[in-house]
Amino acid sequence: MPRPILATIHPEALRHNLQRARECAPDARVWAVVKANAYGHGIERCFEALRSADGFALLDLNEAERIRALDWRGPILLLEGVFEPRDLELCSRLHLWHTVHCTEQIDWLAAHKTLAPHRVFLKLNSGMNRLGFTPNAFRSAWARLNALPQVDEISLMTHFSDADGPRGIAHQVAAFEAATADLPGERTLCNSAAMLRNPGDALRGEGVTTLAADWVREGIALYGSAPDFPARSALEWNLQPAMTLSSRIIGVQSLQAGDTVGYGSAFTADKAMRIGVVACGYADGYPRHAPNGTPVLVDGVRTRVVGRVSMDMVTVDLSGLDGSGIGSEVVLWGRASSGAVLGVDEVAAAAGTIGYELMCAVAARVPFSLS
Repeated sequence: MPRPILATIHPEALRHNLQRARECAPDARVWAVVKANAYGHGIERCFEALRSADGFALLDLNEAERIRALDWRGPILLLEGVFEPRDLELCSRLHLWHTVHCTEQIDWLAAHKTLAPHRVFLKLNSGMNRLGFTPNAFRSAWARLNALPQVDEISLMTHFSDADGPRGIAHQVAAFEAATADLPGERTLCNSAAMLRNPGDALRGEGVTTLAADWVREGIALYGSAPDFPARSALEWNLQPAMTLSSRIIGVQSLQAGDTVGYGSAFTADKAMRIGVVACGYADGYPRHAPNGTPVLVDGVRTRVVGRVSMDMVTVDLSGLDGSGIGSEVVLWGRASSGAVLGVDEVAAAAGTIGYELMCAVAARVPFSLS
């Protein structure tokens, strides 16, 4: 039989999480953000569940080609735009919308020969200080684009740096409103955190009048992870896990007080106990730096990792789980067959990282299935 590790994608959870975006921003259209191969879930595995989205947003031209190959005829947005002039040919052929965030991209458009003008999203750097035109340069960039015959419609966008934290988004929304005042075009501002934490018109009255705008970009929330964990959990946001990483126990050891476990003897038993050896390790994408105590589900019951994670195995505490042994179900994150849920955010926090990284890091050797 094959090694028992498995990543299971839950289409119903994806549909549910997409609906959550519509509940938070009922007057906006929703981009389903599927960059990084749908955050590690697989574009082809997620596509049918996300077909009711208004558009797909991503970075990679190859991923855009894959979505068109699935017979998607609606909008596809390149969130970082094109990376060199010849990319514009593919944008023309595949009817891709693309972000413009620097003068070089405007220069490339000006030199591009096309019969069909492009739909572009002009990006404002409202405080993130990664991509985008500064407020002082934004209007001149818009004027250049507006004068080009290669450009059809110009939409306006920005990205929030602190939507998941106490600083919030009001300062960036104010910068966006000042820079875009009286400019025509659709707007897109909200990522998952802004969408969940500021639903509907929650900020109206603080000077924020374009928050939901015309499009929201649902990324991490689409996959059932809370963007502001640990302040709020996925359960509190009514999000469902779209991925379960599961395996089984392949070995059991009985320890006495003083016995150690694994490389570096990173765990020492303080009493007699049983441990289970699980077919999952860092070569599968489970974080090597997950410490003793990282949560895990065995037969639907919460227990903990003990000892250092190795390439192909992780060891877990079976104390109080007398009925568990070789063949028992182990959920590293996601939903157990009993219905118990272990959020990816909780596992990530224990390992000192974020749920995004764990989802994207599932290794190629791990088989995937649909529930």
